[in-house]
Amino acid sequence: MTRFVFVTGGVVSSLGKGIASASLGAILESRGLKVSLVKLDPYINVDPGTMSPFQHGEVFVTTDGAETDLDLGHYERYVRYTASRNSNFTTGRIYERVIAKERRGDYLGATVQVIPHITDEIKRCIKLGAGEADVCMVEIGGTVGDIESLPFLEAIRQMGVELGRNNVAFMHLTLVPVVGGGEIKTKPTQHSVKELRGIGIQPDVLLCRCRDALPDEQRRKIALFTNVEERAVISAVDADDIYKIPILLHEQGLDDIIVDKLRLSAQPTDLPEWRAVIGAKQASEATVNIAMVGKYVQIRDSYISLNEALMHAGIKTRTRVKVHYVESTDIEKTGVGCLAGMDAILVPGGFGERGIEGKIQAVRYAREHKIPYLGICLGMQVACIEFARDVLGLEGANSTEFNRATPDPVIALITEWRDSSGETKTRDERSDLGGTMRLGSQASRIEPGSLAHAVYGRDVIGERHRHRFEFNNHYLDRMRAGGFRFSAFSDDGLVEIVELPSHPWFVAVQFHPEFTSTPRDGHPLFAGFVRAARQHAAQQLPQAASA
Repeated sequence: MTRFVFVTGGVVSSLGKGIASASLGAILESRGLKVSLVKLDPYINVDPGTMSPFQHGEVFVTTDGAETDLDLGHYERYVRYTASRNSNFTTGRIYERVIAKERRGDYLGATVQVIPHITDEIKRCIKLGAGEADVCMVEIGGTVGDIESLPFLEAIRQMGVELGRNNVAFMHLTLVPVVGGGEIKTKPTQHSVKELRGIGIQPDVLLCRCRDALPDEQRRKIALFTNVEERAVISAVDADDIYKIPILLHEQGLDDIIVDKLRLSAQPTDLPEWRAVIGAKQASEATVNIAMVGKYVQIRDSYISLNEALMHAGIKTRTRVKVHYVESTDIEKTGVGCLAGMDAILVPGGFGERGIEGKIQAVRYAREHKIPYLGICLGMQVACIEFARDVLGLEGANSTEFNRATPDPVIALITEWRDSSGETKTRDERSDLGGTMRLGSQASRIEPGSLAHAVYGRDVIGERHRHRFEFNNHYLDRMRAGGFRFSAFSDDGLVEIVELPSHPWFVAVQFHPEFTSTPRDGHPLFAGFVRAARQHAAQQLPQAASA
């Protein structure tokens, strides 16, 4: 029987429930338990796929093609499990299912209400996401007191009653601020727990987000006023490295509390892999400066998986990776001077026309100055556009996403350049309806002898996609003749990886490799990119010395 740990938050949002859930999952996994994780989001959007990165941050894509909350990225980076579309449910998705059932007559004419119909659907989805795990961590987004969170909180309260208190644990994350001259204030935590208890949930564990470890006096006070065991008042300190958090929580006995509460049979905790990750980060042998030229760089969460993948590559190569965020629209205004002195350039994915010309300028700078380049999704598409324009002389080359009237649509919807028989469509036959988003993991076959093959060391790879537009295969021959290499294709003939043999390290991919990078294993593409950046940096030192 699966046991459940429900993770709620109070006082303010963004305290780190996702990392706390993932960290506890990592510790329990180290004790021989099979762990799954589920995120419940109270917003009404069916999924975050159409939400602005400025508001929601990154959209994480699962292997089976679901567009989900970025916390699922934390889950996969900390726990050796693969998230799916059953790992993330929103209010919109829950209501969508209930309304569909009502329309079909599944409720036999009953009046459909929040209780029991919405809460029953929430409980059904939680159990679906749990699968066959020994322990399922269930994170409820938002904070206690939010009106939109109430159905989810009611559902987990009911599960506590239905499954029995030895099969369910409630963990509540709160803020313990420091004000004035360093006075620690416990009142926000007291009020948050009072709010939670008011809807029928008594927390078993409190994770108190704080600057420094809580003194015993404050821990006793919190325990007294919240009816939580003193040993279960845990300090969630502001760590300088998020991968230390499993170790920090274990040192305070969090996993023992959960194992005892749920009466689990588990082996002793063993965290050598996490200690190795921390040790490798602290033993860097070199530093590289990488420019990330993006459209949403003001919000770091927009590229959180990319940031982590670069860090993981640093861990694998014993390199300190310093990421310099460059807004692509700034390049359009002031030029590429901001890229001078960079050891490598990365252009990530994105949607829409804004900032595209700045990204194209960044690609040209990397190509002409022989700086290691990694393009991801849109970063591959702008690399193709730049080559077509500046090497082949197709000055109007573009993507039909940005210019429907482009004379050379090197990037376009499949429906715009290939019909069902594989033949080219004429311009006036192009669809205005758009194409279907290519989502989830798909196989790519890599050409032997290519840089991509050397990096991956495999003939076939599986990576996750999230895009609509593709390289137009009718430009393959012209691009190849100009020196462009297409080093991987999907099984249905779509371009997956491109590179420049004349360049020291220039690789661009249509997929999102960052989604499968983890701190313990890294990812070969990012590790290769960081090694190339190190080599470039080393080559610049003699030149600088002679100058």
